Amino acid sequence: MALSVWSLYVLPVFAWVSSGCSSFLQHSKNIQSLLSKARGIGSSGLKNRGVSLFQDVEKCDRPESVYRAPQVNINPFTPVSVDLQASTGSCRRRKRSHWNDSCAEFMEGSDGELEEQSFRPAKRITITESNMKSRYAIEFHELERIGSGEFGAVYKCVKRLDGCIYAIKRSKKPLAGSIDEQNALREVYAHAVLGQHPHVVRYYSAWAEDDHMLIQNEYCNGGSLADAISENYRTMHFFTEPELKDLLLQVARGLKYIHSMSLVHMDIKPSNIFISRTLVPSTIVEEVDDEDCCPRKVTFKIGDLGHVTRTTSPQVEEGDSRFLANEVLQEDYSQLSKADVFALALTVWCAAGAEPLPSNGDQWHEIRQGKLPIVPQLLSQELVDLIKLMISPDPEKRPSSFALIKHSVLLSASRKSAEQLRIELNAEKFKNALLQKELKKAQIAKAAAEERAQFPDRMTTRSTSQSNRAARLIGKKMNRSVSLTIY
Repeated sequence: MALSVWSLYVLPVFAWVSSGCSSFLQHSKNIQSLLSKARGIGSSGLKNRGVSLFQDVEKCDRPESVYRAPQVNINPFTPVSVDLQASTGSCRRRKRSHWNDSCAEFMEGSDGELEEQSFRPAKRITITESNMKSRYAIEFHELERIGSGEFGAVYKCVKRLDGCIYAIKRSKKPLAGSIDEQNALREVYAHAVLGQHPHVVRYYSAWAEDDHMLIQNEYCNGGSLADAISENYRTMHFFTEPELKDLLLQVARGLKYIHSMSLVHMDIKPSNIFISRTLVPSTIVEEVDDEDCCPRKVTFKIGDLGHVTRTTSPQVEEGDSRFLANEVLQEDYSQLSKADVFALALTVWCAAGAEPLPSNGDQWHEIRQGKLPIVPQLLSQELVDLIKLMISPDPEKRPSSFALIKHSVLLSASRKSAEQLRIELNAEKFKNALLQKELKKAQIAKAAAEERAQFPDRMTTRSTSQSNRAARLIGKKMNRSVSLTIY
């Protein structure tokens, strides 16, 4: 009897638990990063691209099917990480009219839509299959290599479909299974969460090919701030004080946006600040054919988000030691946002003409004690004091990015420059109006002189007739009329 009970109840339960354990182990093997899973996607052409990421999602309208979460990465930088693993093993229905927190887009739908539908791949424009095997080669035409760093190389490319220029960053070495894989994914996570901001390099897409990570970003036509500083060293022409204040203000605005998302950059330096130059139509002269006459607007953007981490429970990867705050080196992560402010101050000081910063040694420690290197230009004391405050040994004394953009030094400079531009604009408009008036008078006088020279008799006759007409109008040699009334 005991044996029969064992065979009827215990053995099936044991078998069920064993199968569950094996399923759990198998599932553990399947939750590797997508970069590792995408090993063969890039080299297999367009036929199966994107399928492997969604092939585990089963239709929930079948009663015999069991829902399994799709193989997608969980972004740690989202306000609330999305849990794709169904706890009950069944599909939940919900209304699809909601805000997408990670992408800040409004999505509309009807009641009763299946939740899994939001994970289905969107349709893409069909491109004729060719012998080229990588998405990079199929969708982009490489123009030139524009940069290289520790992570990889950056290429200037034209997308074949829309004809626009983008910057494609490609890792130097295979990343799948390596230590650098998490750093590469961290950059993609941060870009996706931050979205679009005028002072942060815009992110478009990312994918993996042959274990290499590729990231499609906005192309900045002015290069990096490090390139501009190197050119300034060569020509001995450095950023002026108004330009330094503008640089400081713009990058501080980008940092404020990053910090408002509870993130920190942790690698602010000239090579990670990019310049975008756009033509601004002239407001003084309406019709200008020469583009050189139009002023160019310079916008500074923060890029290279490979070291981004959260302010709560951070996983800090130390950036460039030349711009690293001392408290981070001492593993004090309580004021990480102030470490970005510290690095920004030294970045601006490099643009002012300071010699290349040391990576260690006595001068490195002197800077961390609040002593700035010498620059080859005379700057106002208020700007120097602000930079010194930003590199204060005590991070609590440094201004936050929120306070920095409202600092009196930067606000007064921006207001003063705007007022100065307004005065100059009004002066130019007034000068232009006077010139137009004088030109019109000169044209009228010239036309009259030419007419007198060509027809002198006509002008004399016209003058005489005009005099007679004037005399008649005033009553000269005119008979007076008499009116009689008879009663």
